[in-house]
Amino acid sequence: MRIRDKIYGEFVIEGILEALVFSGPVQRLKGIRQGGASYLVNGKWNVTRYEHSVGVMLLIRKLGGSLEEQIAGLLHDVSHTAFSHVVDFVFDNEKEDYHEKIFQRIIADSEIPAILGKYGYDAQSLLSGGARWKLLERPAPELCADRIDYTLRDMYQHGNITIEEVHHFLNRLAVIDGKIVLQDLAAAEWFAGIYYKEVIEFFLHPLNVYGYHLLAKTLKLALAKRLIGRNDLLGTDEEVLDLLRASGDKEIMRLLEQIHRNVKVKEDKSDYDFHWKAKARWIDPAVLYENGPVRASRISERVRRLTEEARKKAEAGVYVKIVSN
Repeated sequence: MRIRDKIYGEFVIEGILEALVFSGPVQRLKGIRQGGASYLVNGKWNVTRYEHSVGVMLLIRKLGGSLEEQIAGLLHDVSHTAFSHVVDFVFDNEKEDYHEKIFQRIIADSEIPAILGKYGYDAQSLLSGGARWKLLERPAPELCADRIDYTLRDMYQHGNITIEEVHHFLNRLAVIDGKIVLQDLAAAEWFAGIYYKEVIEFFLHPLNVYGYHLLAKTLKLALAKRLIGRNDLLGTDEEVLDLLRASGDKEIMRLLEQIHRNVKVKEDKSDYDFHWKAKARWIDPAVLYENGPVRASRISERVRRLTEEARKKAEAGVYVKIVSN
């Protein structure tokens, strides 16, 4: 099977990876938007969890990761509910890790253990924890395949960076002692710049925040009224929307009618309709320097400044004024 990816180009996958790509849990991710409610208010914000998951798998392969880690990369997001992290705000989950809490259950109740078993793998041991896979997941502020892919993919999809810039950056990646590092400071400063652009101009964009706020409010109300159940959230975005619309509930319909692509909002600290805060996100890539890898912030004033600006923005939150909806 040939896979053509917007970021990494064309790859051939076969055997267990091909079987997993065609499995129900992975195919479902084609209907889960990575940006939660974002696609409902802006057509450009439309990256899917499927694109990201395949991309993480391909990046791990590009970096020389094992087949087992490629499998883990492909499957790392299969437990995301409809609308991804919107559900964390529905359940008041400040760590934004609801999908991680249900990961093992979702895997166990799917066809994935049987597929892995067919190729000699045990699902429990292979997928028992992200800490085992050093390329796939690393705690902030380090680089990892997950963090790199969603940043590059979103920023490319949104038109903020070119494919030439993406490929230049990818060519500056190296792996030392199992850890992703950058070969020069320029690459680290470039990535920090686009990462914080993602944080401030996407995650904390007042229009995106508006979509999250209204959809979380809608889902929370629908759950409280028993119009949907938690298991319904394991469907796709559109399947859940169809259930909400089919309910015919006037309050639900009124809220849904306010989530569309002609909404006008702005940020206004003195006159706002609601205030929104999400978890802080930051990056500080390791860079090859003199005697070995060092944090970019140790040798770059720009990285320190960008990090501080993003920290202040996250701590302040977003004050959203609805101009028209």
